Amino acid sequence: MLIAHFPDFDLAGWHRPHFSPRELACRCGGHLCHGEYWHDEGFLDALEALRAAIGRPLVVNSGHRCEQWNASVGGARQSMRRTIAVDLTLTGHDRFALLTAAERLGFSGTGLARTFIHLDRRAVPTRWYYRRSAASWQT
Repeated sequence: MLIAHFPDFDLAGWHRPHFSPRELACRCGGHLCHGEYWHDEGFLDALEALRAAIGRPLVVNSGHRCEQWNASVGGARQSMRRTIAVDLTLTGHDRFALLTAAERLGFSGTGLARTFIHLDRRAVPTRWYYRRSAASWQT
């Protein structure tokens, strides 16, 4: 794993056709970190495999957050977003198929919201519901 700033990231070896460092980098707009990006080969390979398994585009709502941006949006101090995590929109997807495929591919941190799913690869598997979202995940 390494941390870089997106404008300086070397794309020569990039081999993921469905995702880019730009969409996974901090979204503070350059006001706080100038596009901080956390590179993790295993995470990125799993994300690309998830896209292949689902067979449809996956839209990244949010990826890495720099420390300042995470604090300004109310993120947890020890959030996986400080390294690498994604929130993917659920629009156009079967939420249960996406969750099942993600867990099968090694995403062990799953946050379930009404309109998105949070995915990360933490050491201890954890699942949680965002406020007022549990009912949308009941079958």
